[in-house]
Amino acid sequence: MNAEVISIGDELLTGQRINTNAGFICSELVGAGVGVKRIIACADSEDAIVDQFTDSLQRSDIAIVTGGLGPTRDDRTKQSALRFLKRSLVLDEEVYARTVERYRSSGREPSAYLKHNAMIIDGATVIPNEKGLAPGMIIPWNDEGQERYLVLMPGVPQEMEAMMRNTVVPFFSGKSGVCIVHSPIKTTGIGETALADIVREIEDNLSDGTSLAYLPHAAGVDLRVSSIGSDKEVVENDNRITVDAIASRAEAFVYATSDISLEECIGRLLLSTEMKIATAESCTGGLIATRLTDVPGSSRYFVQGFVVYDNDAKEETLDVKAQTLVSHGAVSEKVAAEMAEGSLLTAGADIAVSTTGIAGPGGGTEKKPVGMVCLGLAYRNRIGSIEIETATFYTQGDRLRNKIRFSEAALRMVWKKLRDLSTRD
Repeated sequence: MNAEVISIGDELLTGQRINTNAGFICSELVGAGVGVKRIIACADSEDAIVDQFTDSLQRSDIAIVTGGLGPTRDDRTKQSALRFLKRSLVLDEEVYARTVERYRSSGREPSAYLKHNAMIIDGATVIPNEKGLAPGMIIPWNDEGQERYLVLMPGVPQEMEAMMRNTVVPFFSGKSGVCIVHSPIKTTGIGETALADIVREIEDNLSDGTSLAYLPHAAGVDLRVSSIGSDKEVVENDNRITVDAIASRAEAFVYATSDISLEECIGRLLLSTEMKIATAESCTGGLIATRLTDVPGSSRYFVQGFVVYDNDAKEETLDVKAQTLVSHGAVSEKVAAEMAEGSLLTAGADIAVSTTGIAGPGGGTEKKPVGMVCLGLAYRNRIGSIEIETATFYTQGDRLRNKIRFSEAALRMVWKKLRDLSTRD
């Protein structure tokens, strides 16, 4: 089976909101053996919505729709579905009773809207809304003897996500007759072309039904290995063989073969090595600390972060020497080294990383251009002595992109060192 994902809302077409629902739906449909052919954003116009239902269900087995099920005048999805299907609404007593009870339990008086909310398109399977009021619907539609499905869900992410996991995926599981497996391969420190060169031989000899996709992003590039077939065991085996082969060939750059971030991987390494980390940031402005502490449980290994833009702050907070700043400049490996060591000692950490650079758009020189960052890494070795490493990294982009890439380079430096230390142990 295949599907198209339709997201309803003018705000998606004007750039006021990013369509995060579509990505979640696609990833969940994999578990049901359903492939996605298109992701479409559609305006809050009844004519546009009806036309889109017609187009999508002529091409696909399933049209999964989010948005436009609320009580306001711009919520036109249910009415559009009625027009398209040429059906009527019926009151679902169970939905109505559940929403009335929810209102009363929260101390609110039930409103007339609740009965309208409980009106379901005739022939639909109700998708209970555990997180909100508007129910979803799975509606079979017969087109010249071929059964297709129109799936309607609210656009509120937490409501839609619960519906997908608890009702939609179980409903379609087994109906497709195929198994689809997608596996991520997370890399850092290598570009798309260089990565393609490393895995070219593997890519040239992929088994039937297996494909490889390159997914570049601001901080680097990831891979996705996809396998499809009728035999689940064969599909999973082919997928795993390919993932393992690529991970082995590109080992120096692969930090995970699961859907985790670099900072999550670092967190796991810190826990396994029983090390604690501190950060000292100038040009990244706390972005490294933010990324590390975005991981749940990071309080077990993250000690302290220092943001020291001003030279006086570098001296007073991290004991960077005034002479080092004068002789080498704030953007230098010497300063990065002293920042890293200063944060390690001040925070009482086991490993610390620092950044000092030029994010732009101004401030660069011929010798120190915009996009240059100096990194420092300080860590305690087995006998408790402090060792320091430095590196310089260059990139090109606007200020925000440079900061992301600087933070990635710093975290990559931490990851490599932790990986080496854990291997030695």
